[in-house]
Amino acid sequence: MWNLVQSWFGSKESTTTGKGTNEVPSTPKLVPTSKILIVGSGCFGVSTALHLLKRGYKDVTIIDRAPTLPAIDAASTDINKIIRSSYEDKFYTDLAREAIECWKDRKTWGENYRESGVLVFGTGVSQYVDSAFQNDLESGARVKKLKNPRPLGESRLTSGNGHAYQPHDTITLEELFHSEIPLGACASESDGFLNADGGWADAEGGVARAMELVQELGGKFVPGKEVSKLKKSGSITKGVSCKDGTEYSADLVILATGSWTASAFPELNLGFRCFATGQSVATVKLTPEEAERYRNIPVLLDFGLSGFYCFPPNKDNLMKFSRHFGGVANFKAIIDAPNIDAKGSNISTPRTYMSDGEDGLKIPKSEALILRERLQEWFPELGKKEFYSTRLCWYTDSPDSDWIIDVHPDDSGLALITSGSGHGYKFLPVIGRLVVDRIEGRMSPEIRRKFAINRSIDETRTYRDGAIITVLNTEELCGPLELKSSSEDVVPRP
Repeated sequence: MWNLVQSWFGSKESTTTGKGTNEVPSTPKLVPTSKILIVGSGCFGVSTALHLLKRGYKDVTIIDRAPTLPAIDAASTDINKIIRSSYEDKFYTDLAREAIECWKDRKTWGENYRESGVLVFGTGVSQYVDSAFQNDLESGARVKKLKNPRPLGESRLTSGNGHAYQPHDTITLEELFHSEIPLGACASESDGFLNADGGWADAEGGVARAMELVQELGGKFVPGKEVSKLKKSGSITKGVSCKDGTEYSADLVILATGSWTASAFPELNLGFRCFATGQSVATVKLTPEEAERYRNIPVLLDFGLSGFYCFPPNKDNLMKFSRHFGGVANFKAIIDAPNIDAKGSNISTPRTYMSDGEDGLKIPKSEALILRERLQEWFPELGKKEFYSTRLCWYTDSPDSDWIIDVHPDDSGLALITSGSGHGYKFLPVIGRLVVDRIEGRMSPEIRRKFAINRSIDETRTYRDGAIITVLNTEELCGPLELKSSSEDVVPRP
C-alpha cells in the first residue's frame, strides 16, 4: 500500500527534515507564561491544551478553521468511537488501559463512556489479534476466548499473573447475544475473544467535555480562523497568519490539524508520513424494539478477514458500522504554497461537509454495498434496512500506524501532533501528556524515536495490513437517497 502512496509523491518526500532521530532532539525553551498556540481543536488539540494547562502553562489558545466547535467535519466529531486496549503493540495496550481508567471517571469525563465490551475477531488468522490477545491477558484485562470448534492453542497463552490461560475462560455467542438477535454466517465462522474492559465513547461528547475542562483551566478557543501560513523569524516559527488577515504570535505553535496537516502546510513536505484517507461509514436507524434488543451487545471488531466493525445503538437508536481498509485518497494540486518545491504538489485533501456540503457526506457506492453485505452477514435482519446516514471519516495515516508527536527537528518553534492513523480518539484523556512530555524534553528516547517525524518507517507494522488505497471517484459517490436496500444491491465478497 505505502509503496503506491510514495510513488504518487515522488522522491522529494525524503526531504521532510534535515536531522536524524539520533541527534539531540529539538526542544523549545518555555516558561509558564510562554504563549502557546494550538492549531486544531480535535481530539489531539484539546488533549494537548488540557495537559499544558495542568502542567502550569498560563497562556494556551486553540484556533480552528470551523465556525463552530467541535468542528462538524473533524474525525473526532462523531456519534461514537471504539475504546479498546487490544493492540499488537504493548505500548498502546498499556496507554489505552490508562485512558480507559480515565474515561470511567464520570466526574471528569461525564457519561460519555459505555463499557459494552469489545468482541475482537481474527484469532488464529491475524498475528495482530493473537498478539493483542496476549497483551490484554498480560495486562490483567478481563478477557474471555470465544468458544469455537476451531480453538486457538490456549496452552501457549498466559494470563497477567503468569499462570496458564485456562480453556474454561471462554464465552459463547449465545451468552453474548440475546436469543432474539439472529446472527449471520460470519458470527459462526469466526474465532475471537471478548475484552470486557472496553467499549465505546460518545465521540463528540468527549471532545466537548474536554473543551469545557480546558476553559475551566483558563484555555481559550477561537473558531473561524483558518491558517494560511506559518510566521517565521529566520527558520523558527513565531506564529501564524490566518486567511481573514488575523495574525497570532506565539513562543510555540502546535499543529494538531488532523487529516488537513499535509495539505494545509505543504511546505513541511510531510507526504506519505501524514497521509489523508477517507474511510466509509454508515448508520441504520433501529426501531425502539430493535434498539432495545441490540442495546447491550458488545462492539464488534473483525481484524481477521473482513475488517468490519459496528457499535451497539446509541441514544438515538443509530447503529454505526464501517470497516478497516485502505480508504480513498482525494488528490488536489497545491497552487498557493509558501515554497516553490510545494507548488504543484498533489496532496490528498479531505472532502467533507464543510468543503462540499451534503455531497461531502457521500461515500463510494462500491463501499456502501460492501458495508451492507457485511452488516447482513453479521445481523441479517438489519442488513436490508435503509441507510440513515453516510460519511467519509478522514484519517491521517502514517505507514506504520504510529503517531507523530514531535518538535520539528529544524524549527524549535513548531511542534506537531498528527497521524492518528484511525486509532487516536480512545486516548483523548491521556495523549496530551505525551505531547507535553515531548515539548519539555521529558519523553524517553525510545518513545521519542517511536513518534519522531523523521523516524525510519517499519512498513511491516500496520493493523490495516495489506490494505489498498484507491483514488476517490466523485462520480461514484452516493448517500442514503441514492442507495437501495434490496438484496440485489449486495455484491459478492471480494
